Amino acid sequence: MSHDTDPTHVADSPSGETGASAPGQHPGTDQDPIRPESGQAEAAHPRIQELEAAVEEMREKWLRSEAEMQNLRTRTKREVDDARQYATQKFARDVVEAAENLKRALGSLPAPAEGEDPLITRMREGIESTERSFLGILERNGISATDPAGHPFDANHHQAMAEQHSDEHAHGTVIQAWTPAWTLHGRLLKPAMVVVSKGAPPAAG
Repeated sequence: MSHDTDPTHVADSPSGETGASAPGQHPGTDQDPIRPESGQAEAAHPRIQELEAAVEEMREKWLRSEAEMQNLRTRTKREVDDARQYATQKFARDVVEAAENLKRALGSLPAPAEGEDPLITRMREGIESTERSFLGILERNGISATDPAGHPFDANHHQAMAEQHSDEHAHGTVIQAWTPAWTLHGRLLKPAMVVVSKGAPPAAG
């Protein structure tokens, strides 16, 4: 009587190992995980440094560009403010001429005196009132006048029209101001016309 053989039976190999391999593995392969070779890591290191240097360079360029833009914005704002503030400079220079004419008109009138003509009195009072109102309007718009009499001569704000000896004023002191120094928001608009002391007269020899 013959023995039936199991068709699903797989014979063991002569060495005692079965012929099946573990799932996902190829027969005869090493089971250790694959590790990158040291040469690849060394090659990648300079590339990383190169990229970091490029990023740092771009960052510095961006910071410089941002600083330049901020400076440009500040400068532009200052120029716009100056243009707005001093756009009326020529007009203001003409206006202060009118204020000086009012002062000259007052100076042309006789000094107040008892019994003077009432017409002269009313004229003086009217000009003085107009001058005060006019100067107030100028000051509200940034225009101001400074009388330099008694102060040292300043070539930046004064124009010497004459020099004369004075026992009361030291050399280089403004004795008299024919017109005041006018400024617009602190910037010189028109220098003062002044008489400057030459000091005490020389002793008679």
